[in-house]
Amino acid sequence: MTVQRVSIVTLGCEKNLVDSEVMSGLIEKKGYVMTEDPEEADVVIVNTCAFIDVAKQESVDTILQMADIKVKGSSKKLLVAGCMAQRYADQLLEEIPEIDGVVGTGEFTRITELMERVESGERPKFVGNPVYIYDELTPRKLPEHLSSAYVKIAEGCDHQCTFCVIPRMRGKFRSRPIESIVREAEELSRKGVREINLIAQDTTQYGYDLYGKRRLADLLRALNEVEGIEWIRLHYAYPGYFTDELIAAFRDLPKVVKYIDLPLQHSEDHLLRSMQRPGHQAHIRKLIAKIREEVPDVVIRTSIIVGFPGETDEDFENLKQFVRDLAFDHVGVFTYSAEEEAPSSLFADQVESEIKERRANELMEVARVVASKRLERHIGQVVRVLIEEKSEEYEGQYVGRTPFDAHEIDGVVHVIGNNLTVGSIVPVHITHSLEFDLVGEAI
Repeated sequence: MTVQRVSIVTLGCEKNLVDSEVMSGLIEKKGYVMTEDPEEADVVIVNTCAFIDVAKQESVDTILQMADIKVKGSSKKLLVAGCMAQRYADQLLEEIPEIDGVVGTGEFTRITELMERVESGERPKFVGNPVYIYDELTPRKLPEHLSSAYVKIAEGCDHQCTFCVIPRMRGKFRSRPIESIVREAEELSRKGVREINLIAQDTTQYGYDLYGKRRLADLLRALNEVEGIEWIRLHYAYPGYFTDELIAAFRDLPKVVKYIDLPLQHSEDHLLRSMQRPGHQAHIRKLIAKIREEVPDVVIRTSIIVGFPGETDEDFENLKQFVRDLAFDHVGVFTYSAEEEAPSSLFADQVESEIKERRANELMEVARVVASKRLERHIGQVVRVLIEEKSEEYEGQYVGRTPFDAHEIDGVVHVIGNNLTVGSIVPVHITHSLEFDLVGEAI
């Protein structure tokens, strides 16, 4: 029997990326061959996102694109995985006949079983209750020469944000043991990874289900001892659980980069209450002031939703001033999406689409001006830069990242230097600031 080639197309967040890497590891362990090109594959798997309308549309468009490849004969089987499969399994199978099988977020480790069942003529769906989370022993295929990798420290969510359906798609919050995460970090270090990015739906909730208390600071201290790992980056830290102990970890642990991803969603208290978000504006301002006092060089990223039901013109003007006042280094702006099954979809005072789009564009411009000004403070400094690629066009030029920028989310540094090694961390003298990026010379 000819060995089948399999291609995974990954959409959505970093959590989906980790799931695809786990599926790839399981598929290769079973004897299949992975390929990046769907047109070269016998089996194409689309790992979908269904968080908001835009993500759902991208997922549907990609499935239809892969279905067209199948119809033309390049591939033989089309499978759908991820959040859209978990949420809309029956509709997908009914409305897109080219799909041969679906697997949800809780059972994607059965991917090779799904492939075998499809091969035998079935059209299966595996979408049970999501309770699984991988561990350090789970096969996981990473790209070659990877210097930065994501580590999922927990899965699922117990929060009841009124705009969000993640708990329905990802299940209840469940943490991995500290020992398991440390062993995975050690293995990643042996493979040449220098930066680990800790992800979960809410990283500050880490450990509560396992240990009866939140233990993110303990996890950071344990990871700080892993030899070979240079940078530890934290994503998705909820403001409601950002404790003094956690602030001290950022201040004192040398490998924990001074970068905090703090999704706030809005500034106005009545909207935060309506969203069922932890905390209120006075607490947020006090928290950020304390973080900056304790960790002077800290960089803060946040995400904001505009156009939530009940958001008035006055609320939006206050939000813009809030972004100016707190001078965030990075801001992700999202227009509110009324998701079916999310309580807020039934709220009164829904904001018109045109108004949401206008407000999003306005806030992005405010955030751009603030972030650009914040970036200028690095001019003249010597910063450590992780070299990620060498320019194919210009000799002696490289692209890297400072500790202040997350992979594929924030800006980069254009580095001038000689014989730099991709994956190394080098000191760079910053000479220029662009809109989102920096320019510097390797020392």
